[in-house]
Amino acid sequence: MSTAALYAQPLGRPTVSFEIFPPRTPAAAAGLWRTVEHLAAVGPDYISVTYGASGSTRESSRSLVRQILGETSVTAVAHLTCVGASRDEVSTLVGEFLDEGVRDILALRGDPPKDQPDWLPHPQGLAYASELVALIRQIEHGRCAEARRRPDEPLSIAVAAYPGGVASPTRGADVAALLAKQAAGADYALTQVFYDAAAYAGLVREARAAGVHIPIVPGLIPMTDPGRLSRLEALTGVEPPADLMARLVAEDDRLVRHRVGIRASVDLAHAVLDAGAPGLHLYTFNKYEAALDLLEGVNLDGGASSAPDLASGPWVSAPSAH
Repeated sequence: MSTAALYAQPLGRPTVSFEIFPPRTPAAAAGLWRTVEHLAAVGPDYISVTYGASGSTRESSRSLVRQILGETSVTAVAHLTCVGASRDEVSTLVGEFLDEGVRDILALRGDPPKDQPDWLPHPQGLAYASELVALIRQIEHGRCAEARRRPDEPLSIAVAAYPGGVASPTRGADVAALLAKQAAGADYALTQVFYDAAAYAGLVREARAAGVHIPIVPGLIPMTDPGRLSRLEALTGVEPPADLMARLVAEDDRLVRHRVGIRASVDLAHAVLDAGAPGLHLYTFNKYEAALDLLEGVNLDGGASSAPDLASGPWVSAPSAH
C-alpha cells in the first residue's frame, strides 16, 4: 500500500513510521541495519531515508532505500531535495528513483551547505518545495503518457510542515507554503520536530481554516538525550522544554534519564493523538531503543519490546516531568 493510501482511507489505528539517515562509515552501516531490523520487526507503515544537504548523501541514501525495499517488507520513503541542483539534475534523479521502483517520495527544499549560511536557489534550479512537488508530478505524468498507461502503483508525495521554529517568519507563511505544496500535488505532510502539542494542534487548525485538507502527521523525537536535543535546537530553532532538559542534564543514571525522557515523549505522543493526529512519525537518529520504547508507551509497538529491562514499562515508574 502506498503511503498516500494509508491516509486516504480509515485504518482504525494511527500510522507508525520512522526516519533514519544513511550511514557515513562501514561500521555505522552494520549498526544501522540492526536498527532497521528492529524497527521493521514492529511492522511500521513506512521508513523514510534522509538526503543530505545539496545531495551530499545521494548514493548512500539511494542504496539504503533499495536495501529496505529489497530486504524488508516495509515501504521506504525516499527524501529528495532541490537545494544546490539544477532542474535537469533533479529531473534525472527523480527518473532514477522511479526506475528503481521508488513510489514514495518526501519532497523538500533542503538545507543549504554548511559553508553557505543563507538559502540561495540554483540559478537553473527550483526555489520552493512546491515547485519540486510539481516537477515530480510532471515527470510521473509524462512517463505514463509516453507509455500510454496508468501507473501500476500511484506515486505518493509527502512534504514538510512546521509547527514551530525557523522554517519561515510566521505561522501564516508556513500555512501558505503548505497550501502551495498541496496545490502542487502533495498527498500528506510530516512535521518538523516540536515539543508542545498545542503547537501541532494550532498548525493543523490554521491550515484547515486556510484550505489545507491533506493529513498532517506529527514528527516526534524521543526526548532521552539532552545533547541531541541541544544539537537539534541549533538546527531547527525549536527549543526543547527547559524543565525536562534540566532534569536530563542533572541525571547521572542512564536508565533513569531514559525513563524520564520516555515519560515526557509518551505524554506528548498521547496529546497529539488525542488532538486527532493520524499517526506518529519518529525521528530515530538511527537508534531503535528509545523509538520502540515510546511506541510501547502508547501501545503502538505491535506487542514487541525493545529491551528486556524496559519491558515492564519504564514510563510507569518514572516521575513525571515538572
